[in-house]
Amino acid sequence: MNTHLKELIAVGASVAANCIPCVQYHAAQAKKHGVSEDDLVQAIRIAKGVRRGAGGKMDETLAALTAQSTLAPVEKTKACGCS
Repeated sequence: MNTHLKELIAVGASVAANCIPCVQYHAAQAKKHGVSEDDLVQAIRIAKGVRRGAGGKMDETLAALTAQSTLAPVEKTKACGCS
């Protein structure tokens, strides 16, 4: 796997994980290794969608858990809602 792709994946994972120091580091590394601004923006956009989808599902799960008298599992869906 080439360095461009590794750094774009690292940027996406950092955004999805809400890790500011990691996203700063990997964005700088991506630029250092010649990743275009457009590719970096696209990776960030995709990661933000994943983060938003996962956060929304977590919010739904927490709401369902607190609305019930027992901590029964919430019905699983096929995906987190990021797409």
